[in-house]
Amino acid sequence: MSEDQVTETAASSSKGRPAKKSDSGLFARIALFVRQVIGELKKVVAPTRKELVNYTVVVLVFVAIMMLVVTILDLAFGTGIKWVFGATGTTNH
Repeated sequence: MSEDQVTETAASSSKGRPAKKSDSGLFARIALFVRQVIGELKKVVAPTRKELVNYTVVVLVFVAIMMLVVTILDLAFGTGIKWVFGATGTTNH
């Protein structure tokens, strides 16, 4: 299916015919949108349990790695700021 056919199908009603100019009312557009949403939701395939567990593990590992990277950068910048400005951790009045 070419990209033009997909675009035309998305722009037409669920019966595959183009929307008429007289169908351009608010409720007709809402109905068309709802039909298109339902059509797209019918295409959704739920992941299997194995895929879901795999995706979850991948996300958790990625988040843990990003937390480690941000922590290291925070410590590095904090140490650098203390070195540049000579902070001792106490304030003198």
